Amino acid sequence: MKPKKLLTCPPPLATDVTAHPASSAYSCRMQSTHPLLMAPILPTIWRLGFPNMLAMIASALVTIAETSYVGQLGTVPLAGMALVFPLIMLQQMLSSGSMGGGISSAVSRALGAGREDRAQSLALHASIIALGMGLLFTVLFGVFRMELLETIGGSGEALNQASLYAAVVFMGSVSIWLTNAFASVIRGSGNMKIPSAVLLTVSLFQVVLGGILGLGWGPVPGFGMAGIAMGQLIAFTGGALYLGIYLQSPASRVRLVFKGPLRWADFHDILKVGALASISSIQTVVTILILTRLVSQFGTEALAGYGIGTRLEFLLIPITFAIGVACVPMVGVAMGAGMVQRARRVAWTGSTMAALMIGVVGAVVSFYPNAWSQLFTDSLAVQSYAQSYFEWVGPWYALFGFGLCLYFASQGSGKLLGPVLAGTVRLVMVAAGGLWMLRTGASAADMFALVGVAMGVYGVVTGLAMYWTSWGVDKVSGVQAQPAV
Repeated sequence: MKPKKLLTCPPPLATDVTAHPASSAYSCRMQSTHPLLMAPILPTIWRLGFPNMLAMIASALVTIAETSYVGQLGTVPLAGMALVFPLIMLQQMLSSGSMGGGISSAVSRALGAGREDRAQSLALHASIIALGMGLLFTVLFGVFRMELLETIGGSGEALNQASLYAAVVFMGSVSIWLTNAFASVIRGSGNMKIPSAVLLTVSLFQVVLGGILGLGWGPVPGFGMAGIAMGQLIAFTGGALYLGIYLQSPASRVRLVFKGPLRWADFHDILKVGALASISSIQTVVTILILTRLVSQFGTEALAGYGIGTRLEFLLIPITFAIGVACVPMVGVAMGAGMVQRARRVAWTGSTMAALMIGVVGAVVSFYPNAWSQLFTDSLAVQSYAQSYFEWVGPWYALFGFGLCLYFASQGSGKLLGPVLAGTVRLVMVAAGGLWMLRTGASAADMFALVGVAMGVYGVVTGLAMYWTSWGVDKVSGVQAQPAV
């Protein structure tokens, strides 16, 4: 999506991202008609978010399909999946939502400030970051997987099944990180269709390959948990190759060129958002890991039922991500152009949309919990625990989606401290409250109630933090942007 410029702007200084409104460079850039600066907010969020929504629906199909495949292998593998799944989602959240958000934010702010050369340099630096993080995950979660899984409560055959899955899937961490980094660069330019189409294709291949290699469809023998993980590895490797080639083609507005100097300023521009955002993702997964350890004290059926419940929670994150990731370039371009008031309106509008959509999902699973859990298991005991989870947690999904979308939208502004602190509050509530409840003989249902309340508090605290945090001076009006909605 290329902006149609009305005149040629003089190049700004190397240190200038959002030039002062009195400067000729800033005044010139403000005369450009970037579509994300001129378009109405709500329809644009929907237009940009819809392709992502399709890709996230495909991701949901992967979640459902893989859990169904594992359920066919038995209750013990299902418990093993509950153990390893938070680690899988940590990688996805960090690579796509956190560091990916930092990449999109940096690229979109550079384009909003008229710095297409800097956006190209950021694409190279993003690729290097992704490569390094992928190798780190292979070492940490692949080589030391047994120690990590034992720490979060894994034991016996469930631990062995989780280890099989982790050994294969983290061997392909570089592919997952590069796929999401390349997609984030393209999203930062305002192009949502290409990343969404590729991720949709990756998801479909993952579903098919997981069934063939895991369950042994057709003439291929089934390899169980390792085969299901292999489907993800192959699919994301293909996605990384395609997006990497696209970024080097004339069709991409931001080109990936493997030359030019490496600059700490470009690494910093990505990491100042991505690293801070990663704290929030880590907090989310640590919260789940703590709860996994606590719920494991109630037995294998409780752990399997809880795993089914958290599968839906992690499914809500990508759905919210679909809206939030549409807000990131809109916020980033507006911030780069100095239009702070518009950037804040984008954040509030997108988060309200997310709250409504996720709230509907919460209401449905609260009243019809077995509609989800029956997809994965026939065990009445496991279904009972899953039902309890949804009845206590489902009503809080709207606030959770509201806060989570604000977190994504705030990445575009670089103002992430408030959402991160809200995640800290949620983590402390779950850790301290869960340990106390376990020591006082609380039931699994009591634990699930704590999960729901903590979600609600997270949404409220994130909203208040966003309300009171200034994003700076609006360089169109020349006044301090007010924190009001």
